[in-house]
Amino acid sequence: MENGEERLSDAELFIRHAGERTDSALGVLYGRYLPMIYGVCLRYLRNEEDAADAVMAIFEEMVTRIGGAEVREFRPWIYTVTKNYCLQQLRRTQREVPFDMADRLAEEGEVTQWLDEKRDGDRLAQLEACMEKLPEKQRVCIEEFFWNGKSYADIAAETRYPLASVKSFLQNGKRNLKLCVEKNGHETD
Repeated sequence: MENGEERLSDAELFIRHAGERTDSALGVLYGRYLPMIYGVCLRYLRNEEDAADAVMAIFEEMVTRIGGAEVREFRPWIYTVTKNYCLQQLRRTQREVPFDMADRLAEEGEVTQWLDEKRDGDRLAQLEACMEKLPEKQRVCIEEFFWNGKSYADIAAETRYPLASVKSFLQNGKRNLKLCVEKNGHETD
């Protein structure tokens, strides 16, 4: 990479791209999140070839959209671009959103919003601290769902919690996280 770009933070790469209009900085950013992008595409499209095609199309879309977008944090932004692209593909081909994905969209959207609210990473630190305060069943379900990308059914099978309980633990855990993050956010502002 030119000018040691691989060692720069996401924010530094984005600033470099904005100032110099270097696609190499975008390429480094994209490369960092390529596994996540491919994983999201595969989860939605459920076909390796379609997912690989989507990854390439998303890069092209990112290059054209990023100039006019207000991007505070790259990771939540590229996740949202990826998710929306996949949903458009599913609509175009008149395929249904996979079962459990509609619930996942609602759940992930809110957590991604929390992560995108602060530029300096304070929110992520607050979120991690609040995760430690959750009751174990809520924490386990939140970690498996958001961090490990498991479905409700997968979590129920692994933990042996009833499916309805997994949904409840996720809902209550998300609410408790939100309250904790908001409380801590007001204390540090």
